[in-house]
Amino acid sequence: MAPAGGHAMAKVEVYTNKGCGACVRAKQHLDSKKVDFIEHRLGSSRRIDAEFSMRTKGAKSIPQIFIDGEWIGGFDDLVRFDANGELNWRLGLEPKPKLNVITRILRYLKGQKY
Repeated sequence: MAPAGGHAMAKVEVYTNKGCGACVRAKQHLDSKKVDFIEHRLGSSRRIDAEFSMRTKGAKSIPQIFIDGEWIGGFDDLVRFDANGELNWRLGLEPKPKLNVITRILRYLKGQKY
């Protein structure tokens, strides 16, 4: 399903666990953007636990979020992507901005990914 702007909606996966406040906040953040996501609950199956360990290179914290197969990180990373103007286009809510070389270098030096 494409949003109003006509961009393809990204596939979002969130690895969570019961009793995790940051997991709840991450899901609320995605809900606030009206983004569908797949929740993988750790401890529900060995397959999910093994998949989590492999995809996150053994991460010890949750949630862990993937957008179109790219590992974004946890809740704080999700918020940071949003604050840096990177989240909406990654979610398919708007087109990826075109940046000149100087802007890309400055963003890179600030730790912004694109």
